[in-house]
Amino acid sequence: MLKNWANILFENNREIDRLNNTPLTEGEMQQIVEQITLLRTPLKLNGFINGKTVAIKRDNFEDKLHFGKEVSLKIYDRLEIAGGDSRYQIVQQPQFESKSKILNDRRGDLMLLINGMPLIHVELKKSGIPISQACQQIGNYARSGIFTGLFSLVQVFVAMNPDETVYFANPGPDGEFNKDFYFHWADFNNEPINNWAEIASKLLSIPMAHQLIGYYTVPDVSDGVLKVMRSYQYYAANAISYKVAKTVWGSKHALGGYIWHTTGSGKTMTSFKSAQLIANSKIADKVIFLMDRIELGTQSLKEYRGFSDDNEEVQATENTSVLVTKLKSADPANTLIVTSIQKMSNINKEEGGLNAKDIELINNKRIVFIVDEAHRSTMGTEMLPTIKETFISAIFFGFTGTPILTENQKKLNTTSTVFGDELHRYSIADGIRDKNVLGFDPYKILTYKDRDLRRVIALEKAKAVDEIEALSDPKKKAIFNKFMNDVKMAGYRNEVDKYIKGIEDYLPTSQYERIEHQEKVVEDILENWLVLSQANKFHAIFATSSINEAIDYYRLIKRLKPELKVTALFDPNIDNEGNGEYKEDGLVEILEDYNSRYNQDYTLATHAKFKKDIASRLAHKEPYVPINNTPEKQIDILIVVNQMLTGFDSKWINTLYIDKEMQYENIVQSFSRTNRLFGPDKPFGTIRYYRFPHTMERNINAAVKLYSGDKPVDLFVEHLDQNINTLNSIFSEIEQLFTNSGVQNFERLPTGIPERGKFAKLFSLFNSILEAAKIQGFNWSQTKYHFAVEDDPFEVEIALDEKTYLILALRYKELYGETGGGGAGSGDVPYEIEGHLTEIDTDKIDADFMNSRFEKYLKILRKEDVDPIQLQKTLDELHKSFASLTQEEQKFANIFMHDVQNGIIYIDNGKSFRDYITQYQYIAKNDQIKKISLSLGLDEEKLRSLMNSNLNETNINQYGRFDELKNSVNKAKAKIYFETLEGTSIPAFKVNIKIHILLQDFIVKGGFEV
Repeated sequence: MLKNWANILFENNREIDRLNNTPLTEGEMQQIVEQITLLRTPLKLNGFINGKTVAIKRDNFEDKLHFGKEVSLKIYDRLEIAGGDSRYQIVQQPQFESKSKILNDRRGDLMLLINGMPLIHVELKKSGIPISQACQQIGNYARSGIFTGLFSLVQVFVAMNPDETVYFANPGPDGEFNKDFYFHWADFNNEPINNWAEIASKLLSIPMAHQLIGYYTVPDVSDGVLKVMRSYQYYAANAISYKVAKTVWGSKHALGGYIWHTTGSGKTMTSFKSAQLIANSKIADKVIFLMDRIELGTQSLKEYRGFSDDNEEVQATENTSVLVTKLKSADPANTLIVTSIQKMSNINKEEGGLNAKDIELINNKRIVFIVDEAHRSTMGTEMLPTIKETFISAIFFGFTGTPILTENQKKLNTTSTVFGDELHRYSIADGIRDKNVLGFDPYKILTYKDRDLRRVIALEKAKAVDEIEALSDPKKKAIFNKFMNDVKMAGYRNEVDKYIKGIEDYLPTSQYERIEHQEKVVEDILENWLVLSQANKFHAIFATSSINEAIDYYRLIKRLKPELKVTALFDPNIDNEGNGEYKEDGLVEILEDYNSRYNQDYTLATHAKFKKDIASRLAHKEPYVPINNTPEKQIDILIVVNQMLTGFDSKWINTLYIDKEMQYENIVQSFSRTNRLFGPDKPFGTIRYYRFPHTMERNINAAVKLYSGDKPVDLFVEHLDQNINTLNSIFSEIEQLFTNSGVQNFERLPTGIPERGKFAKLFSLFNSILEAAKIQGFNWSQTKYHFAVEDDPFEVEIALDEKTYLILALRYKELYGETGGGGAGSGDVPYEIEGHLTEIDTDKIDADFMNSRFEKYLKILRKEDVDPIQLQKTLDELHKSFASLTQEEQKFANIFMHDVQNGIIYIDNGKSFRDYITQYQYIAKNDQIKKISLSLGLDEEKLRSLMNSNLNETNINQYGRFDELKNSVNKAKAKIYFETLEGTSIPAFKVNIKIHILLQDFIVKGGFEV
């Protein structure tokens, strides 16, 4: 392949000022390989590939013009798609050299080369084999050191079988393979494409494969990893670039369009790539990112600079005069600019701002504005209209997860009237389906009984003092009964779109400002805190209706649970109206408590820094990255009024409490603070709402309908009662699977591969539901749970106990062991293993039960008049408990029981049943170690030391211990052993390989008979 690359480089650089028509030598190619080796990571090599050229010092004496001099060679041009000097090749079964002579070389499936460089690696599996096996194989290749040297140029991996495909960026030698970043390709409407032929034509074909490397991989310096864009990001960036390319410059007030991509879907990266496409294509002179609020702009600036190539600059705007200078500049370095919408809207008013001449000069440039959080920064303010009036020839694009639509228009405006047509949509339903964001688990919490509220309103409307008076008068009775029985709790629109009031519409706002309501809210928060926060691992936001109420709640929580780490954030400006003093006292108290708890010194004058510190703690960002190890530095609950409910991202937020009314975009935005991916401990975002709960439920359903894009995907997860029923249903399937396979009491795995595959799938599903149920209040110590719907109580009971669950977990672990850690060892295994499920602690399976069955058996066995039926029944009970043992432990348990029945072993009353199993295991393992040590003539103590170190394939040779063991082998004895075993003569070099494989297997598996 290196020679092939050399030939292509020669063909593309024959010119006199480059290679002067003389081929590249091995030494010159080695110079290039050394540069690749030095850069090492896919992140840095992305810059090498997209840097267009590479420099070498010529050592081919035939090139008399350049001999001993440096020349620059063209290697790749992202703009030369299916044209220019671009060459495309496919390599079938590329051979990879192993990093150890002991190990065999490997063969991949496909490599896609662009201009001779291996940039995309494709791993194939046959139909029926899950692509997780292909992903695992790629990971194994990487750990074996295969993607080094020339192959470290690989930017993107593709794992596919005929029916499914995922692609992902090369994490490099220092990164981790994380399946959260394995993406499915989809069409423009976000429908996943899985068929291999479609994938080949739409993702791996030219021009797409070329663009994928040139434009849609992102070297994120801030995170230190290479990223690859998802399909919806590609369609959005492409749509904006295409729109700008077709723009007729000079027309006034041009509308670009808007991108509707749900929160958490990577809008920052998408907007940056849109700008980069525009800048690289030179179809605009300026691309300006408008952020809402300066601190968000600062964060975005860091991200944009992290995404940019080495030859690109993203300009900050420290003050107005700097902004004006950069807008007027013709320097290509000033093409990409980040600023806040506030600063840009005041550019005419501030000192050093624009004058008429400046405006005329700038309006002659081709300017593109990209507006972040377009739903917020453009509605209800004059800022964007002011900017549009200043830059009349610019074109504007908006990015939002919750566009303003006809149903929730503001001042007769929608996102469409402000920006133009929708260019691409990726709704929250798409995000949840694709597992890019989490779903929600919302709870309507009633702080007042519905019947009590109905009674108050019914008496008021009937103009009666009590029920007796209301029911004594026919007119009053009719009104009273109507409000008690017929009027819905929440208002609604009837078939002719007329609004019909509900009970809550008659309630005054003050109903939810009473201390009785606030105490019920805080009681609910504190009662559920430990479970919802997963023992203070996660944090929560508590949205209140007013600043006064935020202060009230802060003081109430502080009084009732002082150890809970709570703070509050709201507008710090003190007005001269009635609540100014109360607000000031509250602010002072909150800041003093915060300073005391966290050893800070914030004041009202530094409130902005206080806010930034809160955001960093909640997001575990610098300087609080390792804060999960220091809980005393964490914030448990942040109380807010309006702040932090949009634009703030933290995967550590898993709960939102709401004591305020919300509608449409505000509901989805605030809910979305909880839906960032984390892992098994966070299966969803929990929402608990208290104020006008029935009205809020109606509003939530309306918001979901509006922003799910009419996709039939559930945004809300199942509640606990449904989850327990689902667990019971899955367990029933597992039970039937084992029974039909002839396995009683789950004592071993089914023998059939299809049955094992089904068990793997069912147990994985069971655990995902179990994790959700635990956060909702499920506990193994409780078997029955009580619920009520519309005051109608019912009960749900879990069908298995924790012991049975742990036995199933033990069987699952045995699956994992057989697949070699979830991967394909000697052959593909057609089922998928979740690594984290193999870490379930099965050591706590109750051993006392097994011991009690054993003692009962001994008691009956020692009787003089033994009842054989009773003895067999007790023995069967004991055998049933063997299911809680591993397969190896079961083997020794059976041997031990055989010895007991035959009177071969003396029973010591001080030993438990498990003690005997351990004793038998130790004796057997001791025999195995002695036997292999004698057979190979190796150092027995060295082998024992390695056996006791709990090693695996990756760390077995740490500190060279495994090499030392192999060096202690008597090669002559080993040769005799293997030749006797195989009945044929074996050359010396093969003996070394067999020694390596046998000893590695023996140590990793904890020994076996040889």
